[in-house]
Amino acid sequence: MRDALFEHPRLAAIYDALDPDRSDLEVYVAIAQELGARRVLDVGCGTGTFGVLLANRGLEVTGVDPANAVLDVARAKPGSERVNWVHGDATTLPRMQVDLATMTGNVAQAIVEPRAWDGALHGIYDALRPGGHLVFETRDPAYRAWLEWNRAASYCITEIQGIGAVESWVDVIDVSEPLVTFRGTYVFADGQVLTSDSTLRFRERDEVEVALTAQGYLVTEVREAPDRPGRECVFFALREH
Repeated sequence: MRDALFEHPRLAAIYDALDPDRSDLEVYVAIAQELGARRVLDVGCGTGTFGVLLANRGLEVTGVDPANAVLDVARAKPGSERVNWVHGDATTLPRMQVDLATMTGNVAQAIVEPRAWDGALHGIYDALRPGGHLVFETRDPAYRAWLEWNRAASYCITEIQGIGAVESWVDVIDVSEPLVTFRGTYVFADGQVLTSDSTLRFRERDEVEVALTAQGYLVTEVREAPDRPGRECVFFALREH
């Protein structure tokens, strides 16, 4: 079952307002430039912020996501007509040959089941041209990011135009490493309370590299996320042939 945060229309509509600072995406814009990418596949594109950002810079972009509600938000954004939006996941992609595939915002961790993870890596591999790259981030388990996922640290009230004040916070509800499950709570001005449960898999660096190699990739580099040093790894995986 997909997270309500992405599938429930009312939650999808406030997603961007609750996470307005997407400066992390500039890292991926710079990577696309560094690699000379002209055709990009954004896996787990969500509300389409990154896809539209790239398309506005003249790149050919396909955004894929399994949740209809966030795709509806993406399609409504100015400039969205420049992006090819696909409802599905990396295992159901149309035929393509892209220069770069990305999974931003820790999308990789949301692919929890080992079989689904292998399937996603395989599907992305098939979508890359020879010489193309898969680039994605994942949190370093050693940092134990979930220790900060509690109401005291995350509670906020956000004023959203046309919607009003929305209270939101997150709470961890289970830690069974490598899996961590947490619940987001959202209280609307009209009194409606919605929740969304999410589970993430915290993979060790060597586990990620083994999975990539098994699917035919060459891991060319692992960087620290420049905006979150010591907390996340950014993997560069090449399709050689």
